[in-house]
Amino acid sequence: MLFTIENTTAYYYTGGKPFNPDQPTAVFIHGAQNDHSVWALQTRYFAHHGWNVLAVDLPGHGRSGGAAKTQVEELARWILAVLDAAGAAKAMLIGHSMGSLIALEAAFLAPERVSHLAMLGSTYPMKVSPALLETSLNDEQAAIDMVNIWSHSSIAQKPSFPGPGFYAMGGARRLKQRIAALNPDHVFHTDFFACNAYANGEIAAASVHCPTLFIFGARDMMTPPKSTRLLTGAIAHGTVVQVDSGHELMAEQPDAVLDALFAFAQSTPA
Repeated sequence: MLFTIENTTAYYYTGGKPFNPDQPTAVFIHGAQNDHSVWALQTRYFAHHGWNVLAVDLPGHGRSGGAAKTQVEELARWILAVLDAAGAAKAMLIGHSMGSLIALEAAFLAPERVSHLAMLGSTYPMKVSPALLETSLNDEQAAIDMVNIWSHSSIAQKPSFPGPGFYAMGGARRLKQRIAALNPDHVFHTDFFACNAYANGEIAAASVHCPTLFIFGARDMMTPPKSTRLLTGAIAHGTVVQVDSGHELMAEQPDAVLDALFAFAQSTPA
């Protein structure tokens, strides 16, 4: 669905279902150099099992216009504006990687609007090496290849999504290339800059009181499980689920991610 925020075209995917004010709402927030399509299985299932789905393309990504934003705080306020535009007073926020920081900050800014918080492939601080920051600015394709290799646990994943012949690494690489082609203004670098600069994570995490779920990849090299202790310690009531994957959890273990998310959504008040 196309709509307008800050005088710029924005987009969210609904899973093929119209918004129903009598149903709970789930907002899916993608990571760096991605778009809503990384949530294909999860969003479709939620939409057909009693939930409104708002799977966003962040500004400057996919079908959303405007420049990519340089601050997680700006992106969190944008997510709250999406809720306003959709007519959702409250929602479950589900974020992957950079998207998890956006969800966390939104929960800090407007806790009364967040019913549940799910953070996938997350860590704090989410520092990016100076070498990768420079490469993303000066040689974006090289940065895409570096991150793509580090984000997957192997070169061949089980063919569970969407079926035999699906190549997870190739699909992730092509999506990042497509985002670069749609918006040549160094989106990858802007996303990495926002992750690297975000400094409110510990304060935001300490403020979280809603039901919280962490999903980590056991073989994640981008946000390794050992780096997540600050977040899981600050949100001590959170549930931790580990799946056998790298950083691209939704592509490598789509069914396990869906099972964990939907069980969490069903087991806590909406």
